[in-house]
Amino acid sequence: MGKINSQRVGLLVNARIDRFVPTMQTTVTRLLLAAALTSAGCGKKGDGVSGAAAPPPVQVVAIEVRSQPVVETVMLVGSVAANEMIEVKSEIDGVIETIAFEEGKRVEKGQLLVGLDESKHRTAVQEAEANFKLSQTTYDRLQQLLRDKLISQQDFDQAAAVRSMTEAGLELKKRMLKDSRIVAPFAGIVGSRQISPGQVISRNTTLTWLVDLDPVKIEVQVPERFLGQIHIGQKIHFGVAAYPNDMFEGEIYVISPQIQPETRTALVKARVPNPGQKLKGGMFAKADLTLRIKDAALLVPEPALVNNGDLVTVFSVDASGNAVVKPVTVGMRLSGKAEILSGLTVGEKIVVEGVQKLRPGGAVRFAPPEAAAPYLK
Repeated sequence: MGKINSQRVGLLVNARIDRFVPTMQTTVTRLLLAAALTSAGCGKKGDGVSGAAAPPPVQVVAIEVRSQPVVETVMLVGSVAANEMIEVKSEIDGVIETIAFEEGKRVEKGQLLVGLDESKHRTAVQEAEANFKLSQTTYDRLQQLLRDKLISQQDFDQAAAVRSMTEAGLELKKRMLKDSRIVAPFAGIVGSRQISPGQVISRNTTLTWLVDLDPVKIEVQVPERFLGQIHIGQKIHFGVAAYPNDMFEGEIYVISPQIQPETRTALVKARVPNPGQKLKGGMFAKADLTLRIKDAALLVPEPALVNNGDLVTVFSVDASGNAVVKPVTVGMRLSGKAEILSGLTVGEKIVVEGVQKLRPGGAVRFAPPEAAAPYLK
């Protein structure tokens, strides 16, 4: 019985020792760590041990500021218009006798398009000629009688008036006879015909259309803030959806003197040679109007700019590899780039990626050169 009790007591003692040893080890470890921290914090100033370690350099993408020619353009939308275009109509009523054009074909100035029945007009001219001859004879006879003082001045004046009226009537009939032949007022392409032989037409009847397509005009609305930078003779380039791979060039010949109050724009027209007649009236055009050309300008990518209200800055990298904040003045804005008017010089390195991670004076580490390639285009 005594033996069993002694064994049980031994087991209890060992269990208590096992629980106590880890607790003691943890306590000793904590005391050593606290002593080490206290020793490090109580070091003397200037011994090189105290103070936080400097942050590591920030990797950035940087490029050198370059001077290059730049062209400032404004994107505009407009439409193509024919040089001349008319709706062909007759000036008189009549019956269609001749159709002398082919649809879609070119005609020259003065070429006959449509002929009306002339028989009635010829008869009217003959009647008017007879009346005029009679009045002319009467006028000549009374003129001689007036010289001999055999008639009064009033009788002669009446004869003169009749002569003038018959002469005017003759001219009118001749003009109507002439108008029965409808000719092209300018060279161009005729459209589809709207009449048939034998058809009775009136003055409001559309016969066809006549269009001159060489040259054509491009009409664009230019915002008023750009009007001071355009002039007569300036070039304008544009494209149309029908020919996506072609660019066309025109020359400005009209700048409207009036601004449209609703849109604050002015109408600008340019002439465009169109020998192949690719361009048609009514086409939608996307135009580039060149405003200024600079032979040397400092351009930086837009991501390099840090905007803070009216202040614009960039991060430059000095010779020691540290970031320096530089205020800059921005000029024209181009596609993905901005012109720098002041604040930078040619050859300076500026950060284009990693700007958000930088702080003034912070150390910089450059990314591989291929990372900057997209910004050098």
